[in-house]
Amino acid sequence: MLTSLSINNFALIDKLGIDFSDGFSIITGETGAGKSILLGALGLVLGKRADLTSLKNKDEKCIIEAHFQISNYNLQSFFDANDLDYESETIIRREILPSGKSRAFINDSPVNLQELQDLSLFLIDIHSQHQTQELSEETFQFQIIDAVANNVDVITSYSAILKSYKKDKSQLTILNNQLQLVLKEQDYNTFLLEELLAAQLKLNEQEELEQIYEQLNNVEFIKESLDKSMALANEEQFGILQNLKELKIALQKTVGFSIDYKSLFERINSVSIEFDDIANELNQLSENLINDPEQLDLVNQKLQTIYNLQKKHQVGSVSELLEIQNDLDNKVVSVGELEIEINKLTTKIQNTTLELDNFASIIRENRLKAVPVLSEKLIFILEQLGMPNVRFNMELKPSDTYFANGKDELQFLFSANKGSDFGLLKKVASGGELSRIMLATKAILAQYSNLPTIIFDEIDTGVSGEIANKMGNIMKEMSAKMQVFSITHLPQIAAKGNVHYKVFKSIQGESTISELKLLTTEERIVEIAEMLSGKDISDSALNHAKALLN
Repeated sequence: MLTSLSINNFALIDKLGIDFSDGFSIITGETGAGKSILLGALGLVLGKRADLTSLKNKDEKCIIEAHFQISNYNLQSFFDANDLDYESETIIRREILPSGKSRAFINDSPVNLQELQDLSLFLIDIHSQHQTQELSEETFQFQIIDAVANNVDVITSYSAILKSYKKDKSQLTILNNQLQLVLKEQDYNTFLLEELLAAQLKLNEQEELEQIYEQLNNVEFIKESLDKSMALANEEQFGILQNLKELKIALQKTVGFSIDYKSLFERINSVSIEFDDIANELNQLSENLINDPEQLDLVNQKLQTIYNLQKKHQVGSVSELLEIQNDLDNKVVSVGELEIEINKLTTKIQNTTLELDNFASIIRENRLKAVPVLSEKLIFILEQLGMPNVRFNMELKPSDTYFANGKDELQFLFSANKGSDFGLLKKVASGGELSRIMLATKAILAQYSNLPTIIFDEIDTGVSGEIANKMGNIMKEMSAKMQVFSITHLPQIAAKGNVHYKVFKSIQGESTISELKLLTTEERIVEIAEMLSGKDISDSALNHAKALLN
């Protein structure tokens, strides 16, 4: 529950600190006194967005801090899941800097607004006047039915499976689209792959073939060059080999005279041996050189195939062609793999569908049992609130669609008067009737939820007199199980509270500020008397106020 709230430099509030008690608390004040400012400040603590207009003094930061006693509300798991320090007295702080930036903290740990909003769902329900329209929304109507049906845990399990189901369905759509795309390209890819496979490409093959082609294409020129080289090497009188022999014989005679001559002879001998080997290799190459037009034609055809493939695929090497071949092979194979993956996912979705249908069936059965109970409870409360002939028609229609909370569609119809037809709430219910129905639903929700705190912001709009008195009684009964605040203009409701706070404006220097104070018994009598008769308080108003309080 909310135990205290401190506000610094927010709107018309300079500095305010107030402690709250459990039970039923009343907040009153004139229109414009600052009740909405209090709710605005509390809203910031609970994760609403802020801007610089929130600052009273634009040069100083705004700080709002709220303390919540949460030891009885099983929130340890939330703190663990969000990696936050759990404290039974949890402190939420929001700071708005003059730069416009804001910061949020839970027990001094920095958090983002989403985490604040998620935590606030477990802490407090602020019901403002415009939220009465929620009664006409199917989501809220289901929330009431599911609370009575005790469907919370079942819907949580259903939602987790639904999330997985939607993810798998999305993935299946992607895979099917991929398959269709691959199938469209399959014939062309297969043709390209077979064309590359038929070429029987090998790494570095192009360079080897080009070398063979040049050799075969110039065989006569090469033959002539080799023969001339052999003639120069082997000519009997003036050939290089003969001259080297004579040079070697001439130098051999000088070997004994100097180590230099010996070294020179050894070098000539080495050259002679090497050149003899060269001459033999020239001879062998010449003998092996054959003019082979057929081989030349085959090599030329293979090269033309490679050049055509390179041009077709816009690449410049066989290695790149082999990469393309590998990619095409993968694409052709991927059709089978895609089909296997699609089949697996389809089977998984079918099994998930059975689980969803099972949970949806349980949810529906629970709802069907809860509908008459809810209708009876609503009628019982609303009869006390001056609606003796009220009736509800809540019809659950099964659907094939998986909604966030099951597979039901809901028609929530209402009739306020005997003999009148059922109609949609937003069309047939007046403002006062909507206020009473909302209070009735909140009172029922309080019986089934573990929410610590609820704030009613003028839920009594459109009612007065004895009905207001009954509404006060209902809120008082709710406060036995939870902390209840009521911002009200009606003395009948104000008198029901355990404690009473007043919001008022005061002038300090050149500034107008809003303040909040806890009223004493005497101050409370005066406040309620003023609500009854205005600023000019009569003795009868004072007596009436005392009677209401008693």
